[in-house]
Amino acid sequence: MNATNIWHTVVTIAELNEKGKSTMNEHLGMEFTGIGDNYLRIRMPVDHRTVQTYGILHGGASVALAETVGSIASTLVIDPSTDVCVGMEINANHVRSAREGYVHGTATPIHLGRRSHIWEIRITDDQQRLICICRHTVAVLDKASFLSGSDRGQG
Repeated sequence: MNATNIWHTVVTIAELNEKGKSTMNEHLGMEFTGIGDNYLRIRMPVDHRTVQTYGILHGGASVALAETVGSIASTLVIDPSTDVCVGMEINANHVRSAREGYVHGTATPIHLGRRSHIWEIRITDDQQRLICICRHTVAVLDKASFLSGSDRGQG
């Protein structure tokens, strides 16, 4: 996709981080760090909350980071008065380990359709080395149906 501004909702990084309070974002130390015309960036520390028993970044923490940045990016593309976004599928290829510092996830769109979005999320370390690459599919649902529960069983 080209670099045309894709966002429906204008938001600041501070607002995104405030919305993440009392969620898994805060628990894992995730912080949004950048937004451009067609990308959203987030970071997460590699520390006692995000490593596995060998002292390296847990693959599940990488996936949580990727799903967070991809899902939030989708919510900024849609009209929140009529639609909501929920994750449908995510896959991850863990390329290298990280033991310290931060990992940084950057979501860029592959497909922005009326009822689904597909995001590529590249997770790198502080030296910009690729740690993990993910593809995240997000469903765009009718808000009224979703809130009433009438969308159950669809998907």
